[in-house]
Amino acid sequence: MKNLFLIAILFSTFYSFSQQDSQYTQYMYNTVNINPAYAGSREAMSMFILHRTQWVGLDGAPVTNNASMHTPIGESNFGIGMSFVNDRIGPTSENTISADLAYFIQITENYRLSVGLKGTANIFSLDVNKLNIQDQNDPQFQNLNASFTPNIGAGLYLFSDKNYIGLSVPNMFETKHYNDNEVAITRERMHFYLIGGHVFDLSPSVQFKPAFLSKIVSGAPLQVDVTANFLINEKFTIGAAYRWGSAVSGLAGFQISEKLFIGYGYDMETTNLSNYNSGSHEIFLRFELFKNNRITSPRFF
Repeated sequence: MKNLFLIAILFSTFYSFSQQDSQYTQYMYNTVNINPAYAGSREAMSMFILHRTQWVGLDGAPVTNNASMHTPIGESNFGIGMSFVNDRIGPTSENTISADLAYFIQITENYRLSVGLKGTANIFSLDVNKLNIQDQNDPQFQNLNASFTPNIGAGLYLFSDKNYIGLSVPNMFETKHYNDNEVAITRERMHFYLIGGHVFDLSPSVQFKPAFLSKIVSGAPLQVDVTANFLINEKFTIGAAYRWGSAVSGLAGFQISEKLFIGYGYDMETTNLSNYNSGSHEIFLRFELFKNNRITSPRFF
């Protein structure tokens, strides 16, 4: 009964106000998903897959699957990327396909500025058979076919070998699903992202990278993630993160080979939700090909 009651509260909020973008603990490895200007910045063809299970043990909790690829275009100043995201929350499923284009400008000897554009196709569906509808004839829940909405986004990304900062709006237009001109079952609002990080060389074998992500959404509290990772012998990564007023996380990663990197993250809730779940799990793989010859060691971001 506790789970059912909590889910009812979560979904009443979900349907009444807005739907937020997918949430990632290891955002520093998945930047292209929120900022199109990141596409091609790793100077390699970078392929990425991620699975996230949130609030394990809570019925209808979010599950996210993500796959992306981005690469520079030859010797030009352009980078391109594509990504796919599947989000499942209770009776809803959302599939998003995006294409990214980035252009790089050499600002100084060490810094480059990238300007990016994102085009997105979104398909949202609601399985009414998973809902306990009091009035089966309620027209709001009739003929709810999959809802398709396009969108565009943009971003800026300034970076060097040691630090970066980025600002982006992945979706510029607010969209409403199943809108009957009076009530929208869900609406997706504009999200603003600010990310940044720096790499400190503590010794020849240890690097330290603090990073942050902040997200602003109309009608929702400011979200701030602060992360601290250590890279040891260019192979093993370990760190911790804090999502302001929400969760603490442990992170680990391993550079299996020059091309393959695997990472894992675990979130423990610091809110009352911790009484109803056993945490969130996130695992990813990154595979890279055709690295630029200038890259002599694994990139930290």
